[in-house]
Amino acid sequence: MEKKLQQSNDKDALIKRLKRIEGQVKGIQKMVEEERYCVDILVQISAIRSAINKVGSIILENHIKGCVTESIKHDDMEVTEQTIQELMDTISKFTK
Repeated sequence: MEKKLQQSNDKDALIKRLKRIEGQVKGIQKMVEEERYCVDILVQISAIRSAINKVGSIILENHIKGCVTESIKHDDMEVTEQTIQELMDTISKFTK
C-alpha cells in the first residue's frame, strides 16, 4: 500500500499554510536583525509554533483517516498491530 498525503485539497491548503509560516519566520529574522523588542519577537514565535502545530494536526488527521484506516481494514492482526504501534510512535513524536 502506498503511503502518502491523501487529498490534493489538503495538500494545497497545507502548502499555503507552510508558505505563510515561511513568511513569518523571515519576518522574525528581520525583527532580530533590526533588534526589535524581545516580547514582540516572542509573540511571533508563539504564532509560528501554533501554526506549525496546526499543520501537523492536519497531516496527522489525514494519516489516521487514510493510511491507518486502510491498513486496519485488511484484517491481518500483525499488520494492524504494526500500524497501531507506528501511530502511537508518531503521536508520541508529534506531541513532544
